[in-house]
Amino acid sequence: MDVEKLTQEEKKIFEKLKEVTDPEFGQSIIEKNLVDSIRFKDGVVEVTYHLTVPFCPMPFALYIGRQIRKKVKEVNEVKKVKIKVTQHLQMDVINRILEKEET
Repeated sequence: MDVEKLTQEEKKIFEKLKEVTDPEFGQSIIEKNLVDSIRFKDGVVEVTYHLTVPFCPMPFALYIGRQIRKKVKEVNEVKKVKIKVTQHLQMDVINRILEKEET
C-alpha cells in the first residue's frame, strides 16, 4: 500500500492501525504489511487486510478484524467501518461474520 497516495483521513486511519497487533507475533499489522487497502468516503471506511498465512486460525483472523474496527472507529471522521479479509482459506466465513458485526 502506497501511504503517500492516501487522503488525509486515510492517513489518520493508517496511524490508528499501527495500534492493532497480530496476536501471534505481537507486531503491528502495519509493520507486518497485512493491510492491503484503506478507503474513506463520506464517513465510511473500508479496510482490506490479509493474515500472515492463509490457514491462520479463525479466532486470530476475527480478533484482528475486530481490532481494526475498534481502532478505526476512534477516528472522528469515521461513521461506519467495513472490514474484509483476503487470501484466507475461510475468508468467506470470516467476512460474513465481520459483515454482520458492522456498525
